[in-house]
Amino acid sequence: MKLLARASRNAEAVPEGLRRMRIVATGLLVAMAALFLVTRALDNGHPAFGFIRAFAEAAMVGGLADWFAVTALFRHPLGLPIPHTAIIPRNKDRIGDTLAQFLRDNFLIPGVVARRMRQLDVASAAGRWLAAPAGSEGRLRRGASGLVANVLESFDPQRLGGMVKTAIGQRLRTLEVSPLLGQALTAAIAEKRHLPLLDGIIRWAAQVLSSNEHLVRAMVHERAGSILRWTGLDETLADKIIAGLDGLVSDMAEDPAHPLRAKAEEGLEVLAYDLQYDPKMRARVEALKADLIDNPAMQQWLDGMWESARASLLKIARDPNAAMNGKLGDALRQLGTTLQEDPRLRATINRFVRRAAVGMAADYGDGIVRLVSETVRGWDARTITRRLENAVGRDLQYIRVNGTLVGGLVGLVIHAVDTLL
Repeated sequence: MKLLARASRNAEAVPEGLRRMRIVATGLLVAMAALFLVTRALDNGHPAFGFIRAFAEAAMVGGLADWFAVTALFRHPLGLPIPHTAIIPRNKDRIGDTLAQFLRDNFLIPGVVARRMRQLDVASAAGRWLAAPAGSEGRLRRGASGLVANVLESFDPQRLGGMVKTAIGQRLRTLEVSPLLGQALTAAIAEKRHLPLLDGIIRWAAQVLSSNEHLVRAMVHERAGSILRWTGLDETLADKIIAGLDGLVSDMAEDPAHPLRAKAEEGLEVLAYDLQYDPKMRARVEALKADLIDNPAMQQWLDGMWESARASLLKIARDPNAAMNGKLGDALRQLGTTLQEDPRLRATINRFVRRAAVGMAADYGDGIVRLVSETVRGWDARTITRRLENAVGRDLQYIRVNGTLVGGLVGLVIHAVDTLL
């Protein structure tokens, strides 16, 4: 029963195409053997029987030789420990190391990756796929979406989120934000885009003053002398101060040429310059950035952002058609059209993809090589034999068929030449 169960499991593991080709190759070999025996037994001296027997005999020898060669790759023929057979099981560790080295030498060297990626137009392909009308390439979209969903669900959310958070944090730490802020502020001032911000600050100051008049009155009352408080002049003084501040803020809001507004703009210009060129200011901004990244609230915000992004990706992956039919689909189709029509954007994206691929090859190439080698080493001999045989066994059975037929033809030619001579 155990043998039957094991045979059943092995049969289930064999692809249908490979099983059919084994039957064809073995059946052809058996047919040649039967034809040889029949022609040998019924030989009546007619020349045709000699040609048929020669064909069957040579085909049988050729088929047996190729059966032995194909079988010797994966196991001992007939279970006999013949030298130099069961080649793959005996050399699986060397095969794994050779395969890993092949990947390293031909695919994972940064120079090779850069050269191959330079030939690919990833942006155009992505643009064509995104711009395709709804319903086209449905199987591709569903297959890709299902793959994305399975990959996202298979990863440990905590570990993957930690990796994403760490990657974002490292990227932010290596990015010097001070010059970027200075350049953005300089461009905003040049294009007068800072004026709404300045107006907003003035309105905010007016609201703060209006809601905190009691604090101003309390401050004047506490610092006024006893005579001022006794005569009530402290209230008058507080009213004057509040009215003066309120008038100043109103004048700044209404007069674009107000001196204090000019001072504020001058201060913004100085700040923009210092952010770009002052070492002390840049160091202060970097220190502030580091403190912000290390802040627990920032880490929690990154966690929440990752969970939200992961949930959105899973939702889109589980129902790609619904996503493509909504506003997101319209945006993606517009992006696809833009990618096809804008050569500068395509060049930028292709350059980014190429650099990312080269960076991954440089950073993770050795790790991928070790993973392949260790994975193959971890397989038992039966597993690697079954997987390789299932992958290439159908073509190997064609070798048996061809060997049988070619052997028969060679035998037929030899017999014809021998007869003529």
